[in-house]
Amino acid sequence: MIARHGFQGVELAPYTLADDPTRISPSRIGELRRTIEDAGLRCVGLHWLLKAPAGLHLTTPDRAIRRRSWESLRALVDLCAGLGGEVMVLGSGKQRNAQGIDPEAARASLIEGLAELAPAAAAASVRILLEALPEAVTDVVNTLRESQEVIRAVGHPGVSGMFDFHNCRDETVSWACLIARYGDMIRHVHLNETDGYHPSLATRPGRRRSDFGPAFRALADQRYDGWVSLEIFHAEDQPEAILAETKAFLDTMVCD
Repeated sequence: MIARHGFQGVELAPYTLADDPTRISPSRIGELRRTIEDAGLRCVGLHWLLKAPAGLHLTTPDRAIRRRSWESLRALVDLCAGLGGEVMVLGSGKQRNAQGIDPEAARASLIEGLAELAPAAAAASVRILLEALPEAVTDVVNTLRESQEVIRAVGHPGVSGMFDFHNCRDETVSWACLIARYGDMIRHVHLNETDGYHPSLATRPGRRRSDFGPAFRALADQRYDGWVSLEIFHAEDQPEAILAETKAFLDTMVCD
């Protein structure tokens, strides 16, 4: 269905593949990759990285949990590479929240873990992309500026940033201004409406219809050549309609 509507790739959430995606066998990884490629698609990469196995947390003061969490991310690097993916979007707001420590201490722990993981990711031709999330979701890295600060502190090409239209609630300037300002670190784009639905040319009561044109022109001005990956937060619409309407919307952005 994805391929039939003219899309070129699929971004996967590891927890949908197995109860413990860090233990998927090489043969199963190969099978999954063939399934994707046989449909004429590519694996874009991974997102929702730490939902499974349960109990992971990247910045907790508990060293054993913290070590297991970073080891899980390291295993997901191999999964991503095995599937042919290039990016791992690190959102996971709950799993990076400050737990009984100052958010700055949690941020320092995040930087330390990313710096240790970055060489392995780069060696596997995978890039870890830190996602800025609003304060309602997490208290660690809420804006693109803060994401940029962490990325610069890590200082390794294996770690960079991304842009998510929906998660800009704490930003104070437009999408286009953000893309122009932080374009050098944007290596992936999550496409969604501000209300979490898919972008569409259709008008529905109670649904947002934002003006994406300036943002896409800003991406073009930055010579962005990465993926634009649909991510929705609501599931009541039929998949066929979501894909068809999103593709029609994207076609107008390309024409503009």
